Amino acid sequence: MASTFIAEVDDKEVTIHIPDLVKVFKDGSIERLQNSPLVPPSTLGSVSSKDVVISNNPFISARLYLPTKLIHHHEAHKVPILVYFHGGAFFFESAFNERHHNYFNLFLSKAEADILVVSVDYRLAPEIPLPAAYHDCWQALKWVASNDSDPWILNHGDFQRVFLGGDSAGANLVHNVALRAGAEALPNGVKVLGAFLSQPYFLSTKPIGSEAVEGHEESPPYMVWGLVYPNAPGGVDNPLINPLAPEAPSLATLGCSKIIVCVAEKDSIRDRGVWYYQAVKNSGWHGHVELYEAEHEDHAFNIHTPESENALKLMKRLAHFILH
Repeated sequence: MASTFIAEVDDKEVTIHIPDLVKVFKDGSIERLQNSPLVPPSTLGSVSSKDVVISNNPFISARLYLPTKLIHHHEAHKVPILVYFHGGAFFFESAFNERHHNYFNLFLSKAEADILVVSVDYRLAPEIPLPAAYHDCWQALKWVASNDSDPWILNHGDFQRVFLGGDSAGANLVHNVALRAGAEALPNGVKVLGAFLSQPYFLSTKPIGSEAVEGHEESPPYMVWGLVYPNAPGGVDNPLINPLAPEAPSLATLGCSKIIVCVAEKDSIRDRGVWYYQAVKNSGWHGHVELYEAEHEDHAFNIHTPESENALKLMKRLAHFILH
């Protein structure tokens, strides 16, 4: 069973070790065990990408993806805008890494999706603990809706079709940004039309479904939350991680019109996605919510193996959700 322990590694004392994910050393340094390399933006056949700065204080940036054919389109052709928040347990991965770069090149090409993607690079814990990432992602959405964003967005984005999307911790960010969009106005009257939450990371003190009762507090999801938000009021019953906590805003206030929750059959946090879907469905929210399950797959399969049959199926399902 995963556990926190102390050991000597390379003459540095490890104070926190979440197996296969992270080591935190006594001197404050961090070894992230699943990062993929950073890669530059590119024009790869039918998809072009570029990097933009959203804010300098705090520093927030993003990588934009757009079908290349639209860049040179003589007539204004407006396409849906997907504001995407990457996964990585709030402490690893990046909008600029190889995994997500490859994923969106495949997503726009293989799914034949005329969509403008804004993949947000938010600040990571534990160096900058939560709730910073939530504020960054909200600021990114506000920037997209503003008149001061990027020419690709202003020239090609359809502000009547703005979507949120994310995987794992990114899906958690989607939920919380969607709630905020239901409570606060975005610039220029922009509304979020829909959201997808893929294999969302949620938690609570009380185990649900197949989660083990004994050892729940030593499980990787529980340990991750303690690392990324060590002073969270309420711990794992903080509304940011437990959308059904007593103090959490009503799910009926989610600020979009349609949601799709995607889960993977073999994912250890699968039941949390189903739990969230059922809670939204029963909340009195006036939008449309649906559940999609990928059989025989584990957590983040669509990011790690984007050319697999099930990953391509999910891409096409998400493209259909956004385009129709």
